[in-house]
Order: sequence, then structure tokens, then C-alpha cells
Amino acid sequence: MSEVYANRRSRLRDHVNAAGTAAALVTRPANVRYLAAAAPQGSVLLLGRQEDLLVCAGPPDDRPHEGRPDEHVRLHILPVNGPGNGGDAAVTAAGLAAAQGADSLAVEEHHLTVARHRAVASVAPKLRLSDLGGAVEQLRVVKDEEEISCLRIGAEIADQALGELLESILVGRTERHLALELERRLVDHGADGPAFPTSVATGPHAGRRGHRPTDRRVEEGDFLSVCLGATYRGYRCEIGRTFVIGTSPADWQIELYDLVFAAQRAGREFLAPGAAYRDVDRAARQVLDSAGYAEALPPLIGHGVGLEIDEDPQLAPAAMGKLDACVPVTVEPGVHLPGRGGVRIDDTLVVRPEADGGPELLTITTKELLAL
Repeated sequence: MSEVYANRRSRLRDHVNAAGTAAALVTRPANVRYLAAAAPQGSVLLLGRQEDLLVCAGPPDDRPHEGRPDEHVRLHILPVNGPGNGGDAAVTAAGLAAAQGADSLAVEEHHLTVARHRAVASVAPKLRLSDLGGAVEQLRVVKDEEEISCLRIGAEIADQALGELLESILVGRTERHLALELERRLVDHGADGPAFPTSVATGPHAGRRGHRPTDRRVEEGDFLSVCLGATYRGYRCEIGRTFVIGTSPADWQIELYDLVFAAQRAGREFLAPGAAYRDVDRAARQVLDSAGYAEALPPLIGHGVGLEIDEDPQLAPAAMGKLDACVPVTVEPGVHLPGRGGVRIDDTLVVRPEADGGPELLTITTKELLAL
């Protein structure tokens, strides 16, 4: 794996040097992890003129699921006592860049606060600071097979946790209780933890994007929508399903579910290398729009996943760009009707060319409308 991380850093260094900058400072945690493997909280990565340094407030721990930093990156631990006590790793790294003879430093301005940016500038006033922009995020869009394997395992864990919940008694239990049980099951099955706060929505709450669970209890005849994800070795997947509780679905529930399912299928089928982001969104959105639900639609139909649960690309109406192979994305249309509830169906897939079988579905829990 060390070669993988070295190659990632080399690609970033080529980008930085092509822009006329001598060194780069990476501070966004997911980007540090992408370039240097596991790193203690608060660490920053300096791509220096002479060597690459991982600047940390303390030494890495030995928790198995965290892993260790790439052995080819030298650790620089901030001193416990002395001038560095309580210091900022980014500020220290800027000083180290200047000490290596760099005259310029690219920083992630979108991640640094104004105060932190000023502190970086003040510690090495002769350094010319420039914006690294989203260079690392763009490197992260296309995943290698090791990354996809982590996502695949995370999806299996999420499927397993959800499947076990569906076999239990649900009526009378609260949204909050069910969400906590799902998160416990994720960890029991080997996840680092949930990929994001688990959403369980019942009755009039069902179908809401990002619903925070409440003390509302599950009732007969409810729609129940669940959205959860597992983190495995840092990589995060996502799955969302909607069910009916206790009885046969009402006609309006079947109609709404079939419509959202058709929209989700249209979006999934449009996933292919070269497909425009906005066209994937349009494929799913048109199904719901044509049925009169334009105002009930989410702002985007899907997004990338990886070391963060919401990455590029964004599958949205105004998004620019086209899909590449080996890009994992969600397709998650939904409709929420105020006072009645709604439906959300969410899968994580990997874009694959038609010759390789088309998009690879990672989350395989049934999308049949089950009455539980």
C-alpha cells in the first residue's frame, strides 16, 4: 500500500509544481488520510521540497481499525513542552517548509479559517502562499480497487444490519431507538462506526432527507424510511430503503413507491463512463417531475462517496462534468408529502463500463415494497 500513497503524493506534487509552487500543505483530514494513510486527529501533511512530513500533535495510536501512517512519510511530533506546546500543526508545518528552503506554499484555503491562514502566513512571512483549491478532492474522485473493496465491505455490513432490523418487532418502538440499534449492529458486524447519523423516519416523517430521529413511535400503516451507512477502514457507503408497517400498503403508498422506484432505476441505468452529472440527475428527476412532484424533489439525485459521505461528483441539475469509471456514487431520489410521509430509495453504486457489466450495485437489500 505504501506505493499507492507515494503515487498519490507524486500526482499531487506534479500538480503543485506545474502551478509554480514549491511545496503544499494539506490540512483537510480526509485529504491527509488519502495521501498518508491513517493519521492522528489534527495531523497535517507537508509535501516539502526535501521530504514529506506528517506533522502531528501526538504519536499514532495502535487501534487496529485506524491503521498506521505511510512508512515513507516522516513523522514530526509537536513537542509536549517548549515553544511548540499547544501549537498548531499547520503553523508548524509552514515553518518547516520555509526551513527546507521553499519560497512558496500551496494551502487548502477552503479548509483553513481566516485566523489559521493568518497564523500560517505570519510564521514564515517570506513564503508566498497560494490556493491548492480542490486538487486533492479531484484526485479522490476515481477510486482504486482497494478503496472500492472497502466500500463493498461497508455496504455488506450496512445490508446485514438493516436486514436484521427488519426481522425484529418494529411497532411501538421509537425512531430514536431503532436508529441506535442500527448503529450498534453496524459496529457489531465490523464497521468502524456509522458513516453518518442514522436516519429513521416514520409516518409523516418518512421520506425526509436527513431526518433526525425523534421519539415518535412506529404505528400500523406507517411508511418507515431508513437511511444508514457503515464506515469501514475510513470509507463510507450509504443505503436507504422505505417499507410499510404491519398491513398491506394503501393504494397511494404503492403508487408513490412505484414512482420513486422508477426514478431511482432511471438514474441507476444512466450511470456510465462519459455520462454527464446533470444528465444522471435529469434521468431520475424527470420521472418524478412528470408526475407532478417537482416541488417535492431533493436538490440533487446523488453524490460521490469515499473517505467522506458526501464527495464529488454532485449529481445535480447544474453540475458540470462527466462520470469516469470506478467512481462510487449514490442514487437517492425521494418524495416527501407534508403531513403524510413519503418514500426514499438510496443505493451506492460504482460506475463501470458496459463491457464490465455496467454499474456495480454495492447495496443489495431488496427494493421490493415490503409490509413488515
